[in-house]
Amino acid sequence: MPKIMIVDDDRTTVMLLQTLLSMDGFDVCVAARGKEVLERARQEHPDIFLIDYHLADIEGPQVVRTLRQDPDFATTPIVVASGMNVEREAVEAGASLFLIKPLEPANLAQILTSLL
Repeated sequence: MPKIMIVDDDRTTVMLLQTLLSMDGFDVCVAARGKEVLERARQEHPDIFLIDYHLADIEGPQVVRTLRQDPDFATTPIVVASGMNVEREAVEAGASLFLIKPLEPANLAQILTSLL
C-alpha cells in the first residue's frame, strides 16, 4: 500500500482527501504546516507527496525545494495543487506534477499511482 503525505492547512480538504485516497488503497499521513513536512516525512517515509501551494506558514514551492535538497526525498514524486495556475513556479521548484484545484476525485488516485 503506497503512503501519501498530504500537506494542506485546510482541514475540510484534508478530511476529504484522506477519505478518498484511503478508499483507493493509499496509506495517508498529514502535515498541516509546511515547516513540519521534512520532520514528518522522515518519520513516515511517504512514497509520494500532495502539497497545497498556499500554506499558512510557507509557500508550497519552498516546501518542495526543502524536500528536494534532502537525499531521502530528492526523487520522491511531489504533486503541488492550487486554485491558481502557478504550474511554472511549482515545477521550477522541483514538483513532479502540478494540478489545478478543485481536484477531480475520480482521477486523483490514478494520477498519483502513475507517478509511483
